[in-house]
This record gives sequence, structure tokens and C-alpha cells, in this order.
Amino acid sequence: MSFRLTYSTMFNPPEELHERFEKALARMRGKLGATHAMFIDGKDAPAAESDERRSPIDSKILIGRFPHANASEVDTALAAAARAWPAWRDAGTAKRVALMRKVATLVEERVYDIAAALVLEVGKNRLEALGEAQEVVDFFNVYADDFESHKGYEFDLPNDPSTAFVARNKSIMRPYGVWAVIAPFNFPFALAAGPTAAALVTGNTVVLKCASDTPWAGRLLADCIRDAGVPPGVFNYVNGPGSAIGEQLLRDARVAGVTFTGSVAVGRAIMDEIAKGAYPRPYIAEMGGKNPTIVTEHADLDRAAAGIARSAYGMGGQKCSALSRLYVHEKVAEPLLAKIEQEIDKIRIGDPTERATGLGPVVNKRAHESYARYVADLKSRGAKLRRGGRQPSEGAFARGYYVEPVLAEADLSDPLWKHEMFLPILMVHRYRDRDEAMRLANDTDMGLTAGFFGAKDEIPWFQENIQAGVIYANRGAGATTGAWPGYQPFGGWKGSGSSGKAIASAYYLPLYLREQSRTVVE
Repeated sequence: MSFRLTYSTMFNPPEELHERFEKALARMRGKLGATHAMFIDGKDAPAAESDERRSPIDSKILIGRFPHANASEVDTALAAAARAWPAWRDAGTAKRVALMRKVATLVEERVYDIAAALVLEVGKNRLEALGEAQEVVDFFNVYADDFESHKGYEFDLPNDPSTAFVARNKSIMRPYGVWAVIAPFNFPFALAAGPTAAALVTGNTVVLKCASDTPWAGRLLADCIRDAGVPPGVFNYVNGPGSAIGEQLLRDARVAGVTFTGSVAVGRAIMDEIAKGAYPRPYIAEMGGKNPTIVTEHADLDRAAAGIARSAYGMGGQKCSALSRLYVHEKVAEPLLAKIEQEIDKIRIGDPTERATGLGPVVNKRAHESYARYVADLKSRGAKLRRGGRQPSEGAFARGYYVEPVLAEADLSDPLWKHEMFLPILMVHRYRDRDEAMRLANDTDMGLTAGFFGAKDEIPWFQENIQAGVIYANRGAGATTGAWPGYQPFGGWKGSGSSGKAIASAYYLPLYLREQSRTVVE
């Protein structure tokens, strides 16, 4: 199929895409309810304990029974990764790159089945799920290409400036060892696979822990890595609550580095933990966002409305890049908000396995309850809800976690302006002066993504003043969302990230390596 699915192209896919997805959905429905094992040292590893995972679409849908690792089982995974590391480190660039490309090929062959599983497990619609699954193909390929093009990050340097002897110098980047990857629920396949691909291609071994809500995604990734022929122990998958196995991974001295995607609070706690011990360990974190968009009086309002709605309400706002703060010039506020309302009214809420559905459920009961609390808080503080606020519960909605998109004009004193809700709630403020809008946009401890709609000659002002790592101007495909490997590096400033470097950027793979300067005197 010539159509290439990305977050920017998914809005008008060919009919063949839907046909393939429907067949895959039928196949994956047939696999519901199965008991799944962890993957340790190249083998399936049934856990001593397991628990059930049910779909947010309908509590009657049993996704399956998934392992609940204990301390001994996590220790086995760490021991396997540590044992496998020397051979994997020394396997060489060509072998590791070839295996990463093999993983990419297998994911692409299974992309529809994986997407169907993501719809059932996470509740995102089919296009979002297909985009996530396809993104993993590009992660493995982009990182393989990058590592290969940099020749494994080995560089000859000038000889010492001495006439008495010849001293040949070289800079070599070397892997750290066992790398822990802790993935979130919202992109459980892509944000497990991306760091895993980076760690593996650079010569580290991996122990992956997915979010408790989304263990199936991690198991599907393990299947692809196994079937690609990656040696035993190089990649290991364990499952269980962060309060238990996550903490064990962080405290174990065999873990040489950590990649985490999740909330600021948890990310900061992990940072404190891995700074302890004999020496600080490398830590790559993407820790959420409270993302703004500024709309000036010169903006294309149709394009702005489309991009705003897609970024605020796509996947129920359960994206670290989701738009949650909108600052619109008072001269165009009313017509823009009317257009956004029209975009909201087009969104069909319902079962995300159905083709027409735009907004499926939020991920779990806790998120559903948080939505009700935030809506009540906004109302109690005098916010005007122009759209949304209900939690549909009748008929087909009765056993799922469904909510409506919210568009709320709220006073700037409301604390929710600075709180990451991770829900389809967009707060709006009308401004008079664009410098005021910029000050408000930057008035947050986070700085992940940001959007702008205005005249061409206003774009440099936005780009030079906004405090965010990923910024978009006049992007109707998504005001603050939609980064794609190979096109937009993805990483945050301030509290949104720990490294100052972005995922899938020219600077990302070196984060998984440490430099050694080598001098040999002849």
C-alpha cells in the first residue's frame, strides 16, 4: 500500500486501511482472554502470580491474564540482561543494526494486529493506534540508520603535537550495560519500543516494564524482538506495579541507566533514586507537559480550529503533548471558539473499534473519576463550559469510561491552568496583548510542546520566545501534537525532560553511550 500512515496523514486514509484493520481486529478478538507470560532470557516466563486486565471500552471484555512479577522474577531478568551484555556489546555495529531492522520488518508485517490490540487495550481509535504501531517501525529503522551513519560513534582524532613520539588518539562511545525502560500507558507500544531500540542498537541490554494498565503492548513487542532473533537475555520483559518492580529495577546496582516516560512527580522521584548509590547513573526522562497554543488576530481560524481540536481531544487528551491551554486574541476569540465548537460537535464518542468513532474511553476508572472532579472544580470556580462535562453512561456506554470533550473559559486564577490533567479538557483565555499571551504561555514549570497560529511575520517572535522543546506554527494537523521519527525530534524543556535532548534526534543515541578517549603511543 503506497499510503504512509503518520500522525499528520491519518485524516484521510484509503479504504484498504480500514479493510485490513477490520480483519486484524477479528484476529485479535480471537486472542482475548489468553494468559500471557513475561519474556526473560529468550524464553517465555510464566509468573507465580497473574491478574486480569479488562478493556476500558467495556468491562466485560477480558483482555487477558498478565503476569505480576515478584522480586525473584525481576532478579532473574536483571541477571539475564547482565549476563548477555558483554557479548551484545561486542557483537558489533553491523549485527546490531541488522537485527534492529529485522525487528522493524516484523512490526510492519504485524502493524494492523498490533494496532487492533492497542485499540482494545488502551481505548484509542483505530487511526491513532495504527499511527502508534507504525511509529515503532520508524523508531527501529531511524535508530539503526543513525547508529550506522555515525559508524558506531567511533572517531579518529589528531595525533598529539609532539615530534618526540607518535600518539594516536581516538574517541569511542561505549554502552553502559543493563538499561531499564519504564513505559507509560498512553503510547505503550511506541514509548516502550523507542527507548528499547535506542538502548539495544547502541549495545546495551534491556529490561522493560510497561504500565500496569497496558501489559499486552509490552508482550507484543517482546514477540517481535524474539522472532527477529535477538539473542537471549538481550531484551527482557517484566510486568507489575511500579511501586514494586519499578522500584526494584531502580535500586538494583546492575541497572546502569534508565529511560522513563510519565508524570513529573514520578519522574522526579526516579531522578532522586538513581542519583543515589556509588555514583549517579544516566537518566533519560520525558515527564509530561502543560502545552499552550497562542492564536493572534491574524490567524487562519479554520486551520487553527482544526489543529486545536485535534491536539486537545485526540486520544482523549491522554498525551503528554496534548493541548490544554489556549490563548486567543480577543478580536478573534468568539469566531474561533465557535469554530472549535463545530469541530467538537463532529467528534463521535463511542466504541473505538468502530470506524466512525473519534473519541474512545479514557484509560481507567481513576481517569474517569478525575474528569468528574475537574469538571466540578471548574464549575465551582465560575468557569464557563462552552462544551462538554458529561460522562455518557447509557446503553453502550454503561460499562466503559467515556467522557465528553470540554471547552472551558476559565479565570487565570484557576489552579488547573498549571495542572496536567491528561484528559480532554481545554481551557481558554482571551488576551489583548501578544506579549501577555507569551508570558502566560511560559508561566509553567513544564515545556514540552507549544503551538502558534498567526501571520508569517509573527512566527519568528513565537519561535524565539516560547519555552518548549517541540513547537509548531500554523499546523492544522495538530497544534501541539504529532511528532514523527525522522521529521520532528520530540523532547521537552524545564520540567518536561531531564536531558535537553529529544527523542529521534541527532543527539539522542549518544545519551545511551559514554565516551572513552583512547591514546596509543607508537
